[in-house]
Amino acid sequence: QVQLVESGGGLVQAGDSLRLSCAASGRTNSRYWMGWFRQAPGKERNFVGGQNWGGPTYADSVKGRFTISGDNTKTMLYLQMTSLKPEDTAVYYCAARPFGSSWSSWDIASWGQGTQVTVSS
Repeated sequence: QVQLVESGGGLVQAGDSLRLSCAASGRTNSRYWMGWFRQAPGKERNFVGGQNWGGPTYADSVKGRFTISGDNTKTMLYLQMTSLKPEDTAVYYCAARPFGSSWSSWDIASWGQGTQVTVSS
């Protein structure tokens, strides 16, 4: 399984921007998509956005505000967040899934440890 480590979380004000990073290591010959989930206290862990054939896919709540990208080495994944809202406050988790799976938490092969994003109102 791929190992994932997130970084870049912090405390920001509403309307600010923040970029999260996910470093991947230990990947085998298996093919993986990488993406992001988030979980607020007492809430379910929900899909934010992830890689897919033809480009990234995003949850409706973040479309137009969040952008997923990676570097040419395929070892780094970024989540560029703009126009942040208080409701974006959550622990953000990097995730990896096999190509033959879906962006459901049940299909995730590897999780990062999470990084806290807090957006003040």
